[in-house]
Amino acid sequence: MTDGLERRARQARPLPTATVTDLAYQRVIRPAVFRIGDGDAERAHETTLRMLATVGKLPPALAAMSALLARHRRPLTVAGIDFDGVVGLAAGMDKFGIAARSWGPLGFGFAELGTVTAQAQPGNPKPRLFRLPASAAVINRMGFNNGGAEALADTLARFGVRRGNRAVGIPLGISIGKTKITPLHKAVADYLTSFRVLAPYADYIAVNVSSPNTPGLRSLQDRGALTELLSTLSDEAAIAGRPVPILVKIAPDLTEPALDEVLEVADDVGIQGLIATNTTLSREGLDHHDLDLAPEVGGLSGAPLARRARQVVGYLAERTELPIIGVGGIDSVDDAQALLDAGAQLLQILTGFIYRGPGLIDRINHQVRFNQEVSR
Repeated sequence: MTDGLERRARQARPLPTATVTDLAYQRVIRPAVFRIGDGDAERAHETTLRMLATVGKLPPALAAMSALLARHRRPLTVAGIDFDGVVGLAAGMDKFGIAARSWGPLGFGFAELGTVTAQAQPGNPKPRLFRLPASAAVINRMGFNNGGAEALADTLARFGVRRGNRAVGIPLGISIGKTKITPLHKAVADYLTSFRVLAPYADYIAVNVSSPNTPGLRSLQDRGALTELLSTLSDEAAIAGRPVPILVKIAPDLTEPALDEVLEVADDVGIQGLIATNTTLSREGLDHHDLDLAPEVGGLSGAPLARRARQVVGYLAERTELPIIGVGGIDSVDDAQALLDAGAQLLQILTGFIYRGPGLIDRINHQVRFNQEVSR
């Protein structure tokens, strides 16, 4: 038995810490991207998305990327959805869906678009996106800037996307949030509008009630408000012949009693999963070189969130059978494995992708495959 495990381990050696893809990204691509707009993080983000959208129109380029970066993915089924791999793109990167064709070839097993609101909105005033490179972190106060639910639906329709048809090669989740000008007492109707427009295009719907950048939004995590919201969306989903799975995204700043309340509501309403976690208001773990940016208002993502994300995922996993997508602080293969060990079935990455590039996704996929083969 032991000899067999050792033989399989030798046959499926894990990737080295840094691959050629990693080195090319770290030494060439990332420095060039970070210089865009004289270091303006939002302009770099927008430029990168436009480039990926262009690549998405070039089948030979997509095929080459996929051969290099998606070869180690292993499919798995979670919440009734067949995912191409364990690592997904987190919401916040592609709010307009324009690069939807490119995420699979970059190694992601699924992508979550958005967050999208019922009405188009510009988001908060600029500047609103700040890199903290010494900490491998980002602070953002974007405020759900997006073109609105109808615009995203139109984009996905042009790509031929319908729920379950894999028109872009991988499953697509869509994150929905509250329009800023909508008062809290009308939030349910606002979410319902987005849900009705986007459910036909989504393999799952993520209900974002945890962003710190829309005033009052996090109060929707309270028991009464969350019950009303999720019950309404679940009832709407049940009207369809094949209900779209609903997942709720929660904040890392919730106390344990508040997490318990979310779980109770999720069980009572019958949603299909949890996404843990969103960005944090905490500034714990920042490198001293980045402390000058710590006072910036907004949510912190990236490496400093790793410990808290593991704690929240572990706490939830001990108390529910619902599938959990673990997100927050994944900056290395070890970070990814720690979230899986804590109880996550799937992972999402955004800030780690910005700092480490697609090589990180490839190495995580390879490690998961390696672990599966060795454990057989």
